[in-house]
Amino acid sequence: MSAYSQRSETMQLILPLLLTTLPLVAIGQIDSLNSPFGESDIIESFLQEQDNDAEFDYNDLFEDLAYLRRKPLNLNSISQSGLDQFSFLTPLQKTAFHAYLAEHGPLLSIYELQAIPFFDLNTIRTLLPFVKVGQKTVDPIPKNWSSEGEHQLIIRWSRTLEQKRGFRQNGSGEKPYSGDPNQFYLRYRFSLSNRLSFGFTAEKDEGETFFQKSNRQGFDFYSAHFFMQNPNGRIKSLALGDYSVSMGQGLILFNGFSTRKGPTTTQIKRLGRPLRRYSSVHEADFFRGSGATLALTSKMRFTAFVSSKKRDANIEVAEELIEDDPLAIFATSLQNSGKHRTANEIADEKAVRQTTIGSILHWNGRHWQVSLNTLYNRFDKNLSRRPVLYNQYYFNGQQLFNTSLDYSFTWRNAHLFGETAFSNNKAIATSNGALISLDQKMDMALLYRHLPRNYQALNPKPFSETTGARNESGIYLGVELKPLTQWKINAYFDQWQHPWLRSRTDAPSAGHEWLLRVEYKVRRKLEAHLQIKNEIKMENEDAPDGRFDQVNPRKNFQGQIHLSYQLSKSVEWRSRAYAGFTKFGQEKLKGTAMFQDLKFRAVGSPMSLAVRFAIFDTEDYAIRFYAYENDVLNAFTVPAYFDRGSRFYLLMGIRLWSGILLEARFARTSYVNQESIGSGNDEIDGSNKTDLKIQIRWNF
Repeated sequence: MSAYSQRSETMQLILPLLLTTLPLVAIGQIDSLNSPFGESDIIESFLQEQDNDAEFDYNDLFEDLAYLRRKPLNLNSISQSGLDQFSFLTPLQKTAFHAYLAEHGPLLSIYELQAIPFFDLNTIRTLLPFVKVGQKTVDPIPKNWSSEGEHQLIIRWSRTLEQKRGFRQNGSGEKPYSGDPNQFYLRYRFSLSNRLSFGFTAEKDEGETFFQKSNRQGFDFYSAHFFMQNPNGRIKSLALGDYSVSMGQGLILFNGFSTRKGPTTTQIKRLGRPLRRYSSVHEADFFRGSGATLALTSKMRFTAFVSSKKRDANIEVAEELIEDDPLAIFATSLQNSGKHRTANEIADEKAVRQTTIGSILHWNGRHWQVSLNTLYNRFDKNLSRRPVLYNQYYFNGQQLFNTSLDYSFTWRNAHLFGETAFSNNKAIATSNGALISLDQKMDMALLYRHLPRNYQALNPKPFSETTGARNESGIYLGVELKPLTQWKINAYFDQWQHPWLRSRTDAPSAGHEWLLRVEYKVRRKLEAHLQIKNEIKMENEDAPDGRFDQVNPRKNFQGQIHLSYQLSKSVEWRSRAYAGFTKFGQEKLKGTAMFQDLKFRAVGSPMSLAVRFAIFDTEDYAIRFYAYENDVLNAFTVPAYFDRGSRFYLLMGIRLWSGILLEARFARTSYVNQESIGSGNDEIDGSNKTDLKIQIRWNF
C-alpha cells in the first residue's frame, strides 16, 4: 500500500473526529485539573525545541505547586523571592506585590489582590489554589513542626511488557543488559510549607541490576537532602546533601528545568531561587555537598556552596604516555543519561570526580537587584574531547572558572534584566531583555543574546535557540494580547545566527521562527486554542556526488487546534488535532495526528480516571508531534507521535483510605507500518509497545 493511500485512510478517521469538535468552538473553557497554568504546553514546547542531545529533568517541575494545593502559602509571610515558584507571575507583578505590602501592610483578604497593579482576574484565579491570607508569622519553624508538616512516601514500579533486544541473548550467549526490565522508584520526603524539607530518593532504571553485580547496594541511584529556609533569620537558607543552584539568566549555571520558546511568549526571564532542595532522579544536574545563604545586611545576601561528586564519563588511556603521568588517563566526554545497563555504561559509571565551589553576592534595592556570581569547577581527570571541527572551542582541561554579573531594574511598567558572564579563556557572553506592560491588555518581551563560539561553561541554560550557551547571537520579540476577557493572543518572532560550525551543520548558519496562538476561555466550561508555528534553520544535506555535505535550510511548519469541554462537574472531554510538514531540499514530508481524552474526577469520589485514544500518520520522525499525557502523580509522559499507528492509555486512581492513593497506568502504541520498534538494545520485535506502571503514594 502506498504512503498516499495510507494517509488517505488515516484522514478518513481523523476528519469525522475533527468535524465533531468544530461546533464546540462556540460554547466556551475549563481550568485544567492538572495544568494550573499550562505546564503541558511548556513541556511540549521544550521537547519540540530541544536539540537531540539535550538533557533535562521535569519530574519535580511542579511538585512544589502540588504541595501548595494541599497546604497553601501565606502571602503575608512570603519572602522576597517566595513568589519565584509561581512561574506564571511576571516580574512586574512580583515587584508590585511587594511594593503594595510595603506601603499598605499585610493583606486583609485574598480579594485585596485585585487592588495590586498588574494583577488581572485570570492571574488571581490561577494563583488562588496555592495561597491564602493569614496573620504574618515571625518564627521560621513552629515548635510543633512535625505535626504541622507532611510526610510523603512514594513507591513506583514500571516496565515495558514486550522484550527488548538488550534482554535477549546475543550470539555469544550473553545479554547486553546486565539487569532485568523492571524499573523501581522510591522516595520519602517531609515538607513543612516552603521552610523545611528533608528526605531521600532511590531509583533503578530498566536493564540495571538490583542487589547484585554492579549494584550490590540495591538501587542504582540514591539521593538525600536536608533543606531549610528562614526568611526572618540571619541564615536565610541551608542545604545539606543534594541540592540545586541557579544563577542569573543561566549563562554560567542553572540547575533543573528551564523554559524555552513556546506559547507563553513573555515568560523569557530565568527565575530560579539561588539554593533549592533536590529530590529528583536526574543523575548529573545537581550538586552534592552543602550551601547556605546569609543575610549580611537588610539589602545584601551572600550565598556560598561547595560540592564534590562522581560523574559518569567515557575514559581512555593515552598509550604514548607513561602510566604515572596524570594525563595518561583522561575523559573524552561526560555522560548525563544516568543509565548503567551495558558493560560500557557500567565502565563509565562514576569515572571522574567533579568538585565545584561557587558564590552569589546579591544586592537588593526597592526597584533594582544586582548579583555577582562566581563558579569554579575542577575534575580529577583531564577532559579531552575527540577533536572535530565544530567542537574545537569547547572546554577541555581540568579547571574552569566563570564569573558573571546579573541585574534587573523596574521602572513604572518596564522591567529590564540581563546577565554578562566571563569564562577563564577571556570570552564574554551576555543576555539582556525587557518585559513591558504597555497597558492592561498588552505585554511585550524583548531579549538579545550574544554567546561567542569560544565561551565556555559546564551547565549553562540561558534562553536561546541551542544548548551550551555558545556560538549564537539572536534577538527575540514576544507579545501577549488580551483584547477581551475571554480571549488571549500570544505571538513571538526569533531570529539568530551561528557564526561557527555546529553538530550536523558544517558551515556558519542562520535561522528564524515565529509562533501565533489564539486562545479562547470560558472559565470552568470550555477552552479552545489555535496555534501555528514556522521555523527555518540550516542543516547538513548529503551532496549528490557524495563528496561533502551541503548546508541547506530546513523548514518546519506545525499547526494544532485544541478543544476541552467540561461535560459535567465530574467529566472533562478534550480533543486535539495536529498537522504539519517539513521541507528539506527537494524532499517534503507531511504528517497529521489526533487525540481524544476523557477525564473523570467526581467531588467526594475515591476514584479518578483518564483515558486517551490517539491516531497519527507521519512520513518520518522529522515530522513528529509531542503530546503531554496524564501520568501518575510526580511523573510525566510526553511521547512523540510519528510513523503510522495509534496510541491508547488508561490511568486509574483510587484512594484506599485517608492519605493513601493507588494509581495504575496502562499505555500501548501500535504501528501499522513497522515490523520493529526502536533501535539498538531498545529494539522491540513486532509492531506493539506496551507500558505498565503502578504507584502507591502515602501522605501522613
